[in-house]
Amino acid sequence: MGLKSERSVFLIFKISKLLCYSPETLTTNTSTEGEGESEGAKMVKFLKPNKAVIVLQGRYAGRKAVIVRSFDDGTRDRPYGHCLVAGIKKYPSKVIRKDSTKKAARKSRVKCFVKLVNYRHLMPTRYTLDVDLKDVVSGDCLQSKDKKVSAARETKKRFEERFKTGKNKWFFTKLRF
Repeated sequence: MGLKSERSVFLIFKISKLLCYSPETLTTNTSTEGEGESEGAKMVKFLKPNKAVIVLQGRYAGRKAVIVRSFDDGTRDRPYGHCLVAGIKKYPSKVIRKDSTKKAARKSRVKCFVKLVNYRHLMPTRYTLDVDLKDVVSGDCLQSKDKKVSAARETKKRFEERFKTGKNKWFFTKLRF
């Protein structure tokens, strides 16, 4: 052994003493073929129904939405992870005290959209909404225009009801960016 190799072994031994590792584990490479994956370990699925997300791409970029149903493994038509979302197309305006009831009702209107979105085009948030949209919005509602419109109308009713109760205020505010 040369002087440099003896010195490096000595340094590794010193470092291992400080870190409470054995010198063998520091010098040998223990990586395997499936590095990063252990048996039985699975990715945590955090894009679940009722999770509030922000749409990042497309017509509704910057809009807030709620996941209605997620397709982690994809489908035959879309062989990638995606989900069905219902979101806010037009946010309610600020209601002030001097507004008449008619004007306040008009300002608290919400416009909605229903869409299938790729996971890559969504940014998850820490918020969840307790709005039950599974019975209203389903995968087959996107097959025809009239079903999609009726699903968006029903979603609008549920969102407006939620807004009027004063819950989930963050979801109904416009994202400033």
